[in-house]
Amino acid sequence: MSEQAFDIVVVGAGPGGYTAAIRAAQLGFSVACIEKDPGLGGTCTNVGCIPSKALLHSSELYHEAAHGFAQHGITVGKLGLDLPAMMAQKQSVVTSSNKGIEFLFKKNKITWFKGEGSLLGGGKVQVGEDTLSAKHIILAPGSEVTPLPGIDIDEDKVVSSTGALKLAAVPKTMVVIGGGVIGLELGSVWSRLGAEVTVVEFLDRILPTNDGEVSKQMQRVLAKQGMKFKLGTKVTAAKASKKGVKLTVAPAAGGDAEEIAADVVLVSIGRRPYTKGLGLGKAGVELDERGRIKVDDHFATTAPGVYAIGDCIRGAMLAHKAEEEGVVLAEMLAGQKPHINYDAIPGVVYTWPEVASVGKTEEELKAAGVQYKAGKFPFTANARARAMTMTDGFVKILEDAATQKIVGCHIIGADAGHILQEVVLAIEFGASAEDIYRTVHSHPALSEAVKEAALAVDGRAINI
Repeated sequence: MSEQAFDIVVVGAGPGGYTAAIRAAQLGFSVACIEKDPGLGGTCTNVGCIPSKALLHSSELYHEAAHGFAQHGITVGKLGLDLPAMMAQKQSVVTSSNKGIEFLFKKNKITWFKGEGSLLGGGKVQVGEDTLSAKHIILAPGSEVTPLPGIDIDEDKVVSSTGALKLAAVPKTMVVIGGGVIGLELGSVWSRLGAEVTVVEFLDRILPTNDGEVSKQMQRVLAKQGMKFKLGTKVTAAKASKKGVKLTVAPAAGGDAEEIAADVVLVSIGRRPYTKGLGLGKAGVELDERGRIKVDDHFATTAPGVYAIGDCIRGAMLAHKAEEEGVVLAEMLAGQKPHINYDAIPGVVYTWPEVASVGKTEEELKAAGVQYKAGKFPFTANARARAMTMTDGFVKILEDAATQKIVGCHIIGADAGHILQEVVLAIEFGASAEDIYRTVHSHPALSEAVKEAALAVDGRAINI
């Protein structure tokens, strides 16, 4: 057993942890980072964001070849699917991402300890047979799949997002429990590859945290693509066998139960903070009523010298939110005065079309009694979208009527995640809709829909 001293020890090498470690090293701190998984990058890199986006892109290409090429005058021979090759491509992306983070650790002289980190109190962390001491300890353990009571996930017939990324064959039928981001993304992958996908959602709409109008249109678009939906429905039991899974479902508001059969069931009802084995109690780190680590506005926990960022604390469970918190915390520890504007954190659903949002929804503004103006522009009126034959969706911009500052933007459409970023920057700088529409946009471009939505806020859209 040995003891080593560092300025900063980071527990967890996901987006928040590895980014915090790199920024701290750039600022001159000696840094160690502890990770229990074989590869760096956490859930995001290994069984989340990165592999899912690889499969989303590959399945999108397959679906376009099967259903979209003909409209563009492109003919292909018999279309085939080599699922093992598609999975190998996905894994190559994951592996290259792992190695990229390893390179950054070496470049920035960050010491990587492989194993589970546990707080000992007094500024010390145990990892395997090593004890690490540090003036500052940053907890970035991330999150894990939220289980559904009464449903056993075996990662074979009943899978989590992890298992859904590794299926050996395309199931004939799949039931997705949960109509949120993860369920719709992974449901889209297997639907494109040929599965009959049914989404069961407890609430009365999919994407329940998104703008209501976006949720409704997204359901219509996905239904047109072949996905089926059972909303306002709860799952009460699941019985797996070699032949598949029988689910028992019933109306969420009460009523008669029914059975649904599927080859594979994906449980995707959300994620929860991962806090097991961290020694939080021993170090005096308290949790809140939702099992998240309590922090103040400077990410300090209830234990001196211990901080927490990312999915394990309050706020959205988003990789880029964790990354920004990691950077800001490292800079705070260096005596700088950085900031995060939590009203300017974007969120994207990487289906096709994509859904992208930032700031407040109309429902939130109404509930808060905020007077606002809304401008909306459909992609059917955008020349580039027509040229791409991707006209589903719209851009909606919300502006505070009193301050004339943009307070929200919600997009459903091709490359929504990319074109949203203009509005994220606008919110960060306190811009108005006029600031956007007085800025020259290239033509023809999808981003012109943002300009037109901004014009619509003031009732002066040009192309509709």
